[in-house]
Amino acid sequence: MAVVAIAGGPGAPGVTTTALALLLTWPLQAGRRVILAECDPDGGAVLAGALAGRTPGPYGLRNLAVADRQGQLGEAFWRQLIDLSDEGMDRLLLPGLTDPAQVSSLAYTWGKLAALFAGIERTEPSHDVIIDLGRSGAFGASAPLVHKADAVLIVVRPTLRGIHAAQPRVRALRTDLEEAGAGADCLGIVVVDNGLYSTSEVAEQLEAPVVMRLPHSPQAAAVLSDGREGGRGFKRSDLLRAARSGADQIHQLIGGRRARLMPGEHAHAR
Repeated sequence: MAVVAIAGGPGAPGVTTTALALLLTWPLQAGRRVILAECDPDGGAVLAGALAGRTPGPYGLRNLAVADRQGQLGEAFWRQLIDLSDEGMDRLLLPGLTDPAQVSSLAYTWGKLAALFAGIERTEPSHDVIIDLGRSGAFGASAPLVHKADAVLIVVRPTLRGIHAAQPRVRALRTDLEEAGAGADCLGIVVVDNGLYSTSEVAEQLEAPVVMRLPHSPQAAAVLSDGREGGRGFKRSDLLRAARSGADQIHQLIGGRRARLMPGEHAHAR
């Protein structure tokens, strides 16, 4: 089981597109599932974006705040998930807030939700969780979602502006993870390749490994960000191929970290 939190910063680096690409390509063994949880305090984007408003019903994160106040968070969680699989109910979405004003209702729910994600491996079948934190969700009231994660990924565009904006966030996260989380060795960088700097230069400047490099692919990205018709070629796109490779690198990051934390034990993320 793995909990992977993905965050960004100013400049729209593509956090939700990255999270959706991982959801669609996450390697699953038999009997396992993966959930994308939209936990961006500024509001979710998948329902109106990738799904183009086609999903009926009041699903989503806002309902969990109500359920939490009634002591029914764990039970209600499973009713809020939307199946995005081609078949099999193995790739699921927890839609995010529809209005940023709703975020105050979750003030006391973030920590419980983080614990639910971290303990979801005890369910049957077992689940991996990808958390979309948007630009601001790695800090503040929703920070427990980062503290409980096995990997924390920062999406960066390899431009001077992108790197400059990411530096203070990565520094703050490194300190926070050392003091309250799982340790700074769970940090990784996702590079959306639309800039002048190489992945090695990005890693050097941010002092964290680049674990995924996504191509600048506007047409394929628009399928995930705006619900554009992808056609049969979308599944073979450079974007999804890179996401599949990145998912393997994320598993390696988590596996290596667990091996250091639990020497002598056979620890892995799948």
